Amino acid sequence: MELQKIQNRIYEIRGQKVLLDFDLAELYGTETKRLKEAVRRNMERFPSDFMFELSNEEYKSLRTQFATLEKQGRGKFSKYNPFAFTEQGIAMLASVLRSPKAIEVNIQIVRAFVFLRKYALSHSELAHKLQELETKYNKQFRDVFEAINFLLQKNKVQTEQLNRKRIGYKRGNMD
Repeated sequence: MELQKIQNRIYEIRGQKVLLDFDLAELYGTETKRLKEAVRRNMERFPSDFMFELSNEEYKSLRTQFATLEKQGRGKFSKYNPFAFTEQGIAMLASVLRSPKAIEVNIQIVRAFVFLRKYALSHSELAHKLQELETKYNKQFRDVFEAINFLLQKNKVQTEQLNRKRIGYKRGNMD
């Protein structure tokens, strides 16, 4: 299973990274209906921080992002809103779906979530370091900029003094 293929199916909903039931069913090689049946038989294993059902508005909003879903036609998509599984919910699915393929896919999904978490952490650390450097060097560059400005102003004054019209006697030949 390709890690990128899984990562492309991870959405952020309600501030959480989740996989949707129909994507999971496809990855597991089963029907969405069967996956939902297994989950409903074991609802006590799926508290709201492991799995939640999308609201109508969330589902409609999300469907606009799916290029592959057809908008019209009977039976093209489920009449029920999908379940969204968090990383913990997907780990719990391993105890509900026991096929070798489900176990293999779960391992890959957990790896995808771990990769995303590491990426997010390194990204935030990098952003923080860049902010520190920017703060440090902005002050130094501000000092350099002020010094250059001072020298330019000083040079401008000197140039103006050299170019001004002289007053008084001109030294030189007096004929």
